[in-house]
Amino acid sequence: MSAKKTTAKMEIVEPLGLRVLLRKDEDRKTTKAGIHLPDKIEIPTITGRVVAVSGQIESDDDWPIAQYDKVLFNPKRAVPVDFEGDNRLFVVPVEDIVAVFRRGG
Repeated sequence: MSAKKTTAKMEIVEPLGLRVLLRKDEDRKTTKAGIHLPDKIEIPTITGRVVAVSGQIESDDDWPIAQYDKVLFNPKRAVPVDFEGDNRLFVVPVEDIVAVFRRGG
Protein backbone atom coordinates (compact mmCIF):
# COMPACT_ATOMS: atom_id res chain seq x y z
CA MET A 1 0.00 0.00 0.00
CA SER A 2 1.30 3.40 -0.87
CA ALA A 3 -0.03 6.57 0.62
CA LYS A 4 -0.97 9.11 -2.01
CA LYS A 5 0.15 12.60 -1.27
CA THR A 6 -2.50 15.19 -2.01
CA THR A 7 -1.60 18.81 -2.26
CA ALA A 8 -4.23 21.49 -2.14
CA LYS A 9 -3.61 24.26 -4.62
CA MET A 10 -3.89 27.72 -3.16
CA GLU A 11 -5.38 30.52 -5.18
CA ILE A 12 -3.16 33.53 -5.49
CA VAL A 13 -4.47 36.97 -6.31
CA GLU A 14 -1.87 39.03 -8.16
CA PRO A 15 -2.80 42.65 -8.83
CA LEU A 16 -2.07 43.93 -12.34
CA GLY A 17 -1.22 47.40 -13.61
CA LEU A 18 -0.98 50.14 -11.02
CA ARG A 19 -2.89 48.26 -8.31
CA VAL A 20 -2.27 46.68 -4.92
CA LEU A 21 -4.03 43.95 -2.98
CA LEU A 22 -5.02 45.08 0.53
CA ARG A 23 -6.44 43.36 3.58
CA LYS A 24 -8.73 45.98 5.09
CA ASP A 25 -8.50 46.42 8.84
CA GLU A 26 -11.63 45.41 10.73
CA ASP A 27 -14.24 48.05 11.41
CA ARG A 28 -14.19 49.17 15.00
CA LYS A 29 -17.02 48.51 17.43
CA THR A 30 -15.58 50.74 20.13
CA THR A 31 -14.85 54.47 20.01
CA LYS A 32 -11.49 55.92 21.08
CA ALA A 33 -13.15 56.93 24.34
CA GLY A 34 -14.03 53.28 24.99
CA ILE A 35 -17.75 53.43 24.27
CA HIS A 36 -19.01 50.13 22.84
CA LEU A 37 -21.29 50.62 19.84
CA PRO A 38 -24.41 48.55 19.10
CA ASP A 39 -23.96 45.67 16.64
CA LYS A 40 -25.62 47.55 13.77
CA ILE A 41 -23.25 50.55 14.05
CA GLU A 42 -19.59 50.41 13.10
CA ILE A 43 -16.89 53.02 12.63
CA PRO A 44 -15.78 52.52 9.02
CA THR A 45 -12.11 51.81 8.62
CA ILE A 46 -10.14 52.87 5.59
CA THR A 47 -6.81 51.45 6.64
CA GLY A 48 -5.30 48.14 5.74
CA ARG A 49 -2.16 46.10 5.09
CA VAL A 50 -0.65 45.57 1.68
CA VAL A 51 -0.80 41.87 0.81
CA ALA A 52 0.72 42.18 -2.67
CA VAL A 53 1.80 44.84 -5.14
CA SER A 54 1.81 44.51 -8.89
CA GLY A 55 5.12 44.00 -10.69
CA GLN A 56 4.72 47.43 -12.27
CA ILE A 57 4.57 49.16 -8.86
CA GLU A 58 7.33 46.99 -7.41
CA SER A 59 9.77 48.07 -10.13
CA ASP A 60 8.81 51.77 -10.02
CA ASP A 61 10.60 53.93 -7.43
CA ASP A 62 7.88 56.59 -7.73
CA TRP A 63 5.57 54.35 -5.65
CA PRO A 64 7.15 53.74 -2.20
CA ILE A 65 4.67 50.99 -1.31
CA ALA A 66 5.71 47.49 -0.34
CA GLN A 67 4.15 44.30 0.95
CA TYR A 68 3.09 44.51 4.64
CA ASP A 69 2.92 48.33 4.66
CA LYS A 70 0.00 49.79 6.61
CA VAL A 71 -1.82 52.28 4.41
CA LEU A 72 -4.71 54.73 4.41
CA PHE A 73 -6.84 54.39 1.28
CA ASN A 74 -9.89 55.83 -0.45
CA PRO A 75 -12.36 52.90 -0.70
CA LYS A 76 -14.54 54.31 -3.53
CA ARG A 77 -12.82 52.34 -6.34
CA ALA A 78 -11.69 49.37 -4.23
CA VAL A 79 -12.76 46.09 -5.81
CA PRO A 80 -13.67 43.37 -3.28
CA VAL A 81 -12.08 39.98 -3.83
CA ASP A 82 -14.54 37.21 -3.02
CA PHE A 83 -11.76 34.99 -1.71
CA GLU A 84 -12.45 34.80 2.01
CA GLY A 85 -15.58 34.41 4.08
CA ASP A 86 -15.24 37.79 5.77
CA ASN A 87 -14.32 39.47 2.44
CA ARG A 88 -11.64 41.87 3.67
CA LEU A 89 -9.41 41.63 0.59
CA PHE A 90 -9.60 44.44 -1.95
CA VAL A 91 -7.76 45.35 -5.14
CA VAL A 92 -7.12 49.09 -4.98
CA PRO A 93 -5.67 51.46 -7.61
CA VAL A 94 -2.37 52.79 -6.30
CA GLU A 95 -3.51 56.39 -6.74
CA ASP A 96 -6.24 55.68 -4.14
CA ILE A 97 -3.60 55.00 -1.48
CA VAL A 98 -3.32 58.37 0.18
CA ALA A 99 -0.78 57.62 2.94
CA VAL A 100 1.68 55.00 4.15
CA PHE A 101 2.24 54.68 7.90
CA ARG A 102 5.95 54.76 8.80
CA ARG A 103 7.67 54.59 12.16
CA GLY A 104 9.64 57.72 12.99
CA GLY A 105 13.19 57.30 14.12
